[in-house]
Amino acid sequence: MKPFFIALAFLTTTISQAQDYAKHVNPFIGTGGHGHTFPGATVPYGMVQLSPDTRIDGSWDGCGGYHYSDNLIYGFSHTHLNGTGVSDYGDIMLMPTMGEPSFDNKVYSSTFSHANEKASAGFYSVKLDKHNIDVRLTTSTRVGFHEYTFNKAGLANIILDLRHRDKLLEGRVKIIDDKTIEVLRRSEAWARDQYVYARIEFNVPMKNSKGIKNSNDLDIQTLALSFSKQVKKGEKILIKVSLSPTSYEGAELNSSEIKHWDFDKVHKAAIALWNKELSKIEVTSNDKDKLAIFYTALYHTMMQPNIAQDLDGKYRGRDNKIHVAEGFDYYTVFSLWDTFRGAHPLYTLIDKKRTADYINTFIKQYEQGGRLPVWELASNETDCMIGYHSVSVIADAMVKGIKGFDYEKAFEASKASAMRDVLGLDAYKKNGFISIDDEHESVSKTLEYAYDDWCIAQMALLLNKQEDYQYFMKRSQNWKNIFDWEIGFMRPKKNGGWDKPFDPREVNNNFTEGNSWQYSFFVPQDIEGMIQAYGGPEKFEAKLDEMFNSESKTTGREQVDVTGLIGQYAHGNEPSHHMAYLYNYVGKPEKTNAKVKYILDNFYTNTPDGLIGNEDCGQMSAWYVLSSMGIYSVTPGQPKWDINEPYLDAKVSIDGNKPNYLHLPNARGILPQFGMETIDKVECQLIIPVPVIQAESKAFKSFLEITLKHSNEGAIWYRIIDSDNKDPKFIESTKDKIIITESSKIEAYFIGSNGYTLAKSNTISATFFKKPNNYSINIKSVYNPQYHAGGPEGLLDGILGTENWRKGDWQGYQSQDFEAVVDLKEVKNITEISARFLQDQRSWILMPTKVDYYVSDDNLNFTYFGSVNNTLDPKLEENTILNFTSNEIKGKKARYVKVIAKNFGKLPEWHQGAGGDAFIFIDEITIK
Repeated sequence: MKPFFIALAFLTTTISQAQDYAKHVNPFIGTGGHGHTFPGATVPYGMVQLSPDTRIDGSWDGCGGYHYSDNLIYGFSHTHLNGTGVSDYGDIMLMPTMGEPSFDNKVYSSTFSHANEKASAGFYSVKLDKHNIDVRLTTSTRVGFHEYTFNKAGLANIILDLRHRDKLLEGRVKIIDDKTIEVLRRSEAWARDQYVYARIEFNVPMKNSKGIKNSNDLDIQTLALSFSKQVKKGEKILIKVSLSPTSYEGAELNSSEIKHWDFDKVHKAAIALWNKELSKIEVTSNDKDKLAIFYTALYHTMMQPNIAQDLDGKYRGRDNKIHVAEGFDYYTVFSLWDTFRGAHPLYTLIDKKRTADYINTFIKQYEQGGRLPVWELASNETDCMIGYHSVSVIADAMVKGIKGFDYEKAFEASKASAMRDVLGLDAYKKNGFISIDDEHESVSKTLEYAYDDWCIAQMALLLNKQEDYQYFMKRSQNWKNIFDWEIGFMRPKKNGGWDKPFDPREVNNNFTEGNSWQYSFFVPQDIEGMIQAYGGPEKFEAKLDEMFNSESKTTGREQVDVTGLIGQYAHGNEPSHHMAYLYNYVGKPEKTNAKVKYILDNFYTNTPDGLIGNEDCGQMSAWYVLSSMGIYSVTPGQPKWDINEPYLDAKVSIDGNKPNYLHLPNARGILPQFGMETIDKVECQLIIPVPVIQAESKAFKSFLEITLKHSNEGAIWYRIIDSDNKDPKFIESTKDKIIITESSKIEAYFIGSNGYTLAKSNTISATFFKKPNNYSINIKSVYNPQYHAGGPEGLLDGILGTENWRKGDWQGYQSQDFEAVVDLKEVKNITEISARFLQDQRSWILMPTKVDYYVSDDNLNFTYFGSVNNTLDPKLEENTILNFTSNEIKGKKARYVKVIAKNFGKLPEWHQGAGGDAFIFIDEITIK
């Protein structure tokens, strides 16, 4: 059933009447719960985010530096991230105190009360209880403006602590005069090598009263300084802090944004900047809470990406060199896995100029770093999350006719990023899907790569690159290779077959921050094909109903991001955001309207915990903005919008024109992008999904039964490669099962109709190993079901796991020792016992402190064989595998071998998860 389309006409009257939209903004929304936002002062897309820091421990709910449940402020820093799930920023921290200055944050911090705290667009104020100091903050684009009122007479101090929040790599302070200092803070956290230069100007002379420096053979670094002055009761100290990513000179140039000391004037200018941006969408309502929620959501979408160049256009590139942006503005903070879905489509509607700037930034990062950004932060690629979703932003802009960037260069960069051989892409290109054996999060990566490839195909079509179009359209169908047609889920594959056991509710390492329910509807590039794969519109609708009506509980790993559950729909994380709109594609817009309204009513409120999940750099709020206007982009890269019943009376300003309605009342279906024509569809060859090679296990003792399966009518061809047959011919499968009795490799492909002609699938393979012995094992401990490595026999199968433990080849044991007994089936002379363990301390996986080995003839009375103590530093960040091997020169005769590995225990104070329980990861026990 095809959705209904509607075309629009717009008035072209220029905006003439200014309104105060900024008054509706409540920056405290999202500062509680798991929203991870911050309440401080900033301007649209500004370099400075001047905000209080109440969290300095790197905790998850402290990623934005502030949490509403706290009552202690450590200081006011000039950079913050809006709603991320990883902690960073908090640069150039200042804190006013009185009396003897201290650099102990437990001393210079102060309690505060929310009763004495205010925040609005471009403004923040608070009273610091410890010394009765009133703080007011505002900003321009590159300059933070502080006003500190000391309500007691005495020695006033301004503490500058460069050690604040993340790891300081380099700290420099130049005292220019008694009113001016220059600072370099180079740090490491999520961004591995971040540069922040600052120029700090006081309105009155200040004395450098105290400092801490760190000396070594190579360098002298400044860690913290205090600037002091005797003040009278009620005296104010004003401070301007300008930032630059490039140099001291850049910070000095940027300081010219504010050439005076009038706080209120700067504040009014910040409000004017916000009103200019917020006025692009005009919403009317008698409900003040709805107005606050809407305009705060719009505000949150405009807090990033952040301008990352000086006033003269200089910026720090991905190559860590200084460049000049010519003809565009350079930005940073691209949370693309989140924002490609809603935030960037919103920008294509209300901010075409910045959309082109973002893409020009992408192109420069490709030229300087060899690839498009994935999750770029402060000129560092964090490689957080998956996909290459820059291409979605580029394709969406191109098909919507946005100009101002080089289409050919953008396509070149997109293709280059998709043709790499990392993160499972090599297997994806060869086999048409990623399996557990190839890469962790294999299902999510296959699905998201396929969507991104479709985006590249749309670019190729626009540029008349037919060969590239066909190639990437073929790749865009790879989702079909991980769709289990028998049970109707996207499902992980391992060794050529479906991974078992399978629970669609289980959150595990085969999915990115989700489970199969939350990924089984991610085929935005081929929704009609997905509907047919589920069996047609009625069955697809029933599957959506089942998802929304299931128990609101996941299994498997505890995933803090999976919140806002309606059944298995999780609005608190991005993979679910398009799903309510899929009812439109089966002719049931009333169900889309009902689900969208429920989410708008229940998951967004005018309170500190008013976001159901992380803000994620504007995506959570972009969903609200678009959906409340009655539109959403299910498939960025298509020049059209899905529509629902408007939640609010909204008008949008496009290209500087007077705000007008987007669509007619009660319109149904899909809305073409305004003023754009849909690209003529070019036929592409449909792929044949690969066959499934299914067996009970990868290793076997005497023989193994293997089944070859396919969803379509046609023929499966296969061959068995073993020690006797190195290069056999493919034969057609005519049997229900294949039986092997020695280590073998099975290769198979399928030939059948793709709807137009006979076609052949990719050839896939599976490898099976005959065990070198008939040993069995009795594990006394209980492994985490997430990390089972195929069950107990996985410790004796001769298949060794790699450093990437997320691929499922390791057994994991938390908060317990590992203990197991291996039965050799007969008495043997044992000369060596070895067990392999893995450490990834960032994931709470640490080496056992000690491994003890014992032997026995009767499985009752054990004698000591040997012990091995751990020698690996638990602080080592690299994933490391060690063999704990004990030898006995003469040997000891025994049938049973006991292995006891002592767990590390509680994570120490230096660890980010301090107090949590460590894991032991073991893969193989070897006995000689």
